[in-house]
Amino acid sequence: MIFNLARHCGGTQGAVLAETTTPDLCVIGAGLGGLAAVAEARALGASVVLVERGRIGGDYLNAGVIPSRALAAAAGRAHAIRSSAPFGIAADEPKVNTRRVHDAVQRVIAGLAVADGPARLEAQGVELIRAEGSFVDARTLAAGDIHVKARRFIIATGARTATPAIAGLDAVPFFTSETIFDNTRKLTHLAVIGGGPIGLELAQSYAGLGTQVTVIEAATPLPAADPELAAIALGRMREEGVEILAQSGIVAIQARSQGIGVIVRTGGDERMLDVSHILVADGRVPELDALNLDKAGLRRSKADPRFLDVDRRFRTGNRRIYAIGDAAGSGGGAVAAHQGRVAARAALLGLAALTSADMLPRVTFTDPEIAEVGLTEAEARKRHGTGFRVLRAGFADSDRARATQQTHGLAKLIVARDGRILGAGVAGDRAGELVALFTLALSLKLGIGDLRPLVAPNATLSEIVPELVADYYRDSPVSPWLARLVAINRYIP
Repeated sequence: MIFNLARHCGGTQGAVLAETTTPDLCVIGAGLGGLAAVAEARALGASVVLVERGRIGGDYLNAGVIPSRALAAAAGRAHAIRSSAPFGIAADEPKVNTRRVHDAVQRVIAGLAVADGPARLEAQGVELIRAEGSFVDARTLAAGDIHVKARRFIIATGARTATPAIAGLDAVPFFTSETIFDNTRKLTHLAVIGGGPIGLELAQSYAGLGTQVTVIEAATPLPAADPELAAIALGRMREEGVEILAQSGIVAIQARSQGIGVIVRTGGDERMLDVSHILVADGRVPELDALNLDKAGLRRSKADPRFLDVDRRFRTGNRRIYAIGDAAGSGGGAVAAHQGRVAARAALLGLAALTSADMLPRVTFTDPEIAEVGLTEAEARKRHGTGFRVLRAGFADSDRARATQQTHGLAKLIVARDGRILGAGVAGDRAGELVALFTLALSLKLGIGDLRPLVAPNATLSEIVPELVADYYRDSPVSPWLARLVAINRYIP
C-alpha cells in the first residue's frame, strides 16, 4: 500500500499522494448482492475492499424486504384482531400507535444490521471504505482519499426510486420506499403511485394499520406475475379495503393548505382524490451516475440505457469489471445475491458465470404471497407452444388451509409433455416457503415423476405437492406395460 505522505509523514508541502490499495477484488455497494460477493470472495481466500457511501445492507435491510416484512407483520396483527370473528373470537378495531410500529420496525433493522456491520466485516478481513466511489481510469476507483487498484471490480450499487414526471408533484412532500419507513405519524389517506410489488406491499400494510389507501397504476398491477396468481392477491387486497385504480394516469397534483389533491384519469373519466400523503413507488433507477462510467470504459445497454451493458457472465465491456443486480437490470434481492456469489467466482477464478434466471425464485410479499420460479404459463406458451400442461391445486382442498381458514390460494405447476418441470407458481399462505421445493426441482432438472415418492407431513401446506403430482397422473394414459402387469397378477393367488 502507498500511503498519503502528507497525512502519515507530517509533510505540508508538495503534491499530496492518495493512498493506493491493491486487493484481489473491489466490490462497490454493500447491499445484498455486494455482501454476497464479499462473502464468496473471502471464502476463496481473496483480499477484498468494499466501498459503500451509505448504510450497510442497502435497500434490502434498510428500505426493502426486511422493513417491509416487519411493517407487514405489524399490519397482520392488526388485521387478525379485525377478522377474528370466524374463529369465535370477538372482533374489534385495533389501537395502532404509529410511533411504536416505527420503533418495532427499526429494532428489527438494527438487530439484523449487526450481522453484516463494520465490526463483522473487519473480523472477516474485509477492508471497508465509507465513501462514494468513482472510476479514475479503466482499473482505478477513487473512494474518498483512497485509490483502489483492484484486479477485478464488481458493481453492486443497487437502485433508487424513480420520480415520475407528474405536474405538481414537486410542489408537495411525498414518500418513497426509501423514506416511508422513517414515518412516525398516522396517515389518513395514502395515495400510492405505482402498482408493482413494492407499492402494493406497502399499500396493503398501511391499509392493515388503518389507513385509507388508493393505488394508482398506469398499466396492469403486478405485471410480471402470472395473471391468475396476481388476481388472487389483488382480490384479497380489495376485500381488505385497498382501492386499486388500474389503467389510470395522474393528470396533476395540487398542493393545498389541508391535504393534497390528486386528479386521476381512468379511461375518459376524471376524478379528484383528496389524500393526506403520497407514496411514489413507480419504478427504480440504478445508482450509476456517480461512478464516472466513461473513465472506466463502461457502456450502458442499448436495449435500456438505465442499465450497464453486460454479457451472460455479468462482465462489462471492461474485462476487469462485472455488474450485478439492479446495475445490470436484473433486480435485487435473491437475484442479486445469487449473481454476487457467481460473479465473485467468475472474477477471481476465471470460471464461467453462466446462470439462468429461470432457476431463481421470485416472491411478492403481499398477503397472500405470490411466489414463482421458472416459466410462467404465458412464457411456456411462447417457448413450447402447446407442448406443456398446467397442473393446479387449490388451497381450498388443503386440510391445513381449511383448518386455518387460509383457503384463498392456488398452486400451479408447468410441466412439459415429457414430464420435465418447467415452472411453478403459488399464490397463498406461505407461498414463498412452498416454492423452495420447486426451485430445488428445477435446479436438479427433475421431472414430475421424481416428485412422486414425496411423502408430505399430514395437515401441512406441503401436501399440495402430492396433489399436483396426482393431477398429472390422473389425466395421463395408463402405461400398457403396467396394464399387462395388473392383468397377469389377477391369476396369482
